[in-house]
Amino acid sequence: MVNYVRSSVLLAGAVLFAGATSRFSQASGQTAPTTMPPNHIAHVLVVAQTKGFEHDSIPDAMANIWKWGHDTKLWEATLRTDTELLTKKEVKERNVKNLNYFDALVFASTTGELDLTDDQKADMLSFIKDDGKGFVGIHAALDTNYKWPEYGEMIGGWFDQHPWTTFNAPIVLEDPSFPAVKHFPKEFVKRDEIYQDKAWSRDKVNVLLSLDASKLNYENNPRIHRTDHDFAVAWSKMYGKGRVFYSTLGHTKEAWDDPDIQKMYFEAIKWVLGMTEGSTTSHAKPGM
Repeated sequence: MVNYVRSSVLLAGAVLFAGATSRFSQASGQTAPTTMPPNHIAHVLVVAQTKGFEHDSIPDAMANIWKWGHDTKLWEATLRTDTELLTKKEVKERNVKNLNYFDALVFASTTGELDLTDDQKADMLSFIKDDGKGFVGIHAALDTNYKWPEYGEMIGGWFDQHPWTTFNAPIVLEDPSFPAVKHFPKEFVKRDEIYQDKAWSRDKVNVLLSLDASKLNYENNPRIHRTDHDFAVAWSKMYGKGRVFYSTLGHTKEAWDDPDIQKMYFEAIKWVLGMTEGSTTSHAKPGM
């Protein structure tokens, strides 16, 4: 079986999320495009290959991204569960797109060591770093490509357990000016699975959301490895000329029916496409 899904194939599936997207639109006030790409509708490549754990929420994430672009006319989404398009090589005879066609790349809970040649890896990094294209990592995108050091540098780190599994996570808004998170209150709770990060430092990213360390249970939990108790929930950063956004939110299927989470990722894609502005400057942990 060919392991890929094009956006046209998922049209019927995306329609199932129309009700959820309607609630998102009402909550966000997003009824029409506010800023169009400079010369054309943007093209977003969504990749969801899994070589490890496969999240049930992947179809929900992909369908939402397709639907947002379709309804706002801000972008067209190409949905794939393989890595064939992560290249700058041309395959004209098959009508296959490559990275030169796209303006942003989304990893929708990818896991494990993806099927990428060294040339593909170099092309993907160049797409972001040199071409100034955008990257959005959803949840398990951090649980990906451990053997590729440059990937960890690009996204900001790697997954290192989820100490509390899925729980009512106490979250703090750290950057109320950033477009993807400014709709959140200063403190709030979301039921989701929050990753602990390794090879990660807030000195290299702009932390947008984090866990409230004062409200976490640390007792008899061997999965807690960060002695600084700094658990980021979302961040922005630059990788060369390209904008990078990551959030651990989106583990559950229910998260993709939540207007807050929908708006966060919708605005994150707009930001990496250069349609809005937001900081990537690092700052100290609140209370420090």
